[in-house]
Amino acid sequence: AQKKNVIAIIDDEPSVLRGLKRLLDASNFNTEVFNSGEAFLERGSSSDIACIVLDINLGGMSGIDMRRRLKAQGSTTPVIFMTALDSPEVRNQATNAGCAAYLPKPFSGVVLIDAIRKATSFA
Repeated sequence: AQKKNVIAIIDDEPSVLRGLKRLLDASNFNTEVFNSGEAFLERGSSSDIACIVLDINLGGMSGIDMRRRLKAQGSTTPVIFMTALDSPEVRNQATNAGCAAYLPKPFSGVVLIDAIRKATSFA
């Protein structure tokens, strides 16, 4: 079986993608970045994806819609949601869609790395 070792980062804000990629690369994670849910879905197979770090408020399909679509396809890949627009309603939607963690922005790198380690089997 292929090793699930890629952390997919999906955010429509280029500076966020760059910052998160830099942070995770520096922590020895193997990352791939996508600027939309659509771009991630076009990637095709996600058998090597260990975890998806997903912004809820994307330009096209929302992170929650994307999570529902992946779930409908039978994906069991853990998803960590992040959002700048935190509200009880958004939090409920994220939780109901299924997520390993929910991180209101801004969050510290340590919080994200902890969430990824918990969501995956990485030590």
